[in-house]
Amino acid sequence: MVSSNTELAYNSKIEGEVVVSRMDAVINWIRTNSMWPMPMGLACCAIELMGTASSRFDIARFGAEVMRFSPRQSDCMIVAGTVTYKMASAVRRIYDQMAEPKWVIAMGACASTGGMYRSYATLQGVDRIIPVDVYVSGCPPRPEALLDALIKLQAKVRRERSATNLRSPQS
Repeated sequence: MVSSNTELAYNSKIEGEVVVSRMDAVINWIRTNSMWPMPMGLACCAIELMGTASSRFDIARFGAEVMRFSPRQSDCMIVAGTVTYKMASAVRRIYDQMAEPKWVIAMGACASTGGMYRSYATLQGVDRIIPVDVYVSGCPPRPEALLDALIKLQAKVRRERSATNLRSPQS
């Protein structure tokens, strides 16, 4: 049973050849099923990130197989691995170059909390420089954990208000 305040893209009335739905639901359905990740593979977690694109795990089932290495063509940054202070400014600059809306997944213990590295050179969590939407635990996390994080991020995107900026102001 679907609650009254949760509407899905295909929760609509069909009358002839016309499909009626909410604009928020349609836009969020498109965003959910066509995320283009920006892989920030900084350490060993990047190997597991690459594994999610293999036929065994197949990230394409979730519409995220188009890995883009250009920040202007991606909308989901996956920070996989240890972020050092030297690399932090580059990570922030790439995040700033991404178009809105944009989301971030922190993959692994190092990206989430600095991991086992408690040193002067390691950033103790990427959330100190960019906002993180989903954290993936593990050292390194399995590809299934990244797919679970992607599913959680898709659920978050489905709940967002997307068309509020498109509406014209009342006169």
